[in-house]
Amino acid sequence: MKPAVLVTKRVFPEAIELLRRHAEVEYIDSDDGLPPEELLRRSCGKQGIVSQLTDKLTAERLAQFQGVRFIAHVGVGYDNIDVAAATRCGIMVTNTPDVLTDTTADLAFALLLAAARRIVEADHFLRSGQWRRWSIDLLAGHDVHHKTLGIFGMGRIGQAVARRARGFSMRVLYNDTRRAPEAIERELELEFVEKDRLLAESDFVSLHVPLTESTRHLIGAAELAKMKPSAIIVNTSRGPVIDEPALAEALSKGVIAGAGLDVFEEEPKVHPVLLELKNVALAPHIGSASIDTRRKMCMLAAENAVAALEGRRPPNLVNPEVLS
Repeated sequence: MKPAVLVTKRVFPEAIELLRRHAEVEYIDSDDGLPPEELLRRSCGKQGIVSQLTDKLTAERLAQFQGVRFIAHVGVGYDNIDVAAATRCGIMVTNTPDVLTDTTADLAFALLLAAARRIVEADHFLRSGQWRRWSIDLLAGHDVHHKTLGIFGMGRIGQAVARRARGFSMRVLYNDTRRAPEAIERELELEFVEKDRLLAESDFVSLHVPLTESTRHLIGAAELAKMKPSAIIVNTSRGPVIDEPALAEALSKGVIAGAGLDVFEEEPKVHPVLLELKNVALAPHIGSASIDTRRKMCMLAAENAVAALEGRRPPNLVNPEVLS
């Protein structure tokens, strides 16, 4: 008899085909997701769960799972899962890194450019029929080339953004809990600096840190006040890394010049002030949303699940201590 797996939300069909070759699959072919009680009920008799970021797997809920051996998460970030609690329950947790690195870096740089050059505002201006003539300062924005980019978090995606910055001849500063390898610093011409210096000297600040207790509200009113009035901040990591009300106020009052945001504190809710501002480029959490990349993410999650089902160590296990 095949083991059983629960897939909590719609994924690319190739991933379901792979899973069905190895397991009985209960597939929730919907974008709505499962309420917590329903997820718990459907997890009964399942050896594994293929989850997405809207599945809030708290310590309390994880403790109620019976027989679940693994959670194969579709995404690189897994702050929706209490990994420490999963480890205590003997549940392996996997994610899907690497395959989305370049796609997310592309989106981060797209938001940076859109905010700097006022692309969203310009599109609305043209479509609404306001364009009557050319003028010398019509929708004049900020140059990106030869400017200073500050990056918080020099992991895979941070490095990919730094590589893109080189094409714009940008100076790149970065801050992280630990320095990047010396070879990476040389290759990407990075300068490691303290947080306050990064904020003060950067024309653009891009966030690429995981959501942890130490990074929650990494950027708040005090940090925004230390930035240049002409600076633009970009967030493609997790919404709570920025204090959203503080950012809305800073943008409204001209403390900083603009923002490019793909993530928000209470998704899918967005602070109402941000929705009204013209100096913000907004996207609905689409950092990895290319067809190729999202398909690869689904397939990698399925491959992690298959490895766990076969008693092998999954290739992207985030809590290896669960095996000790």
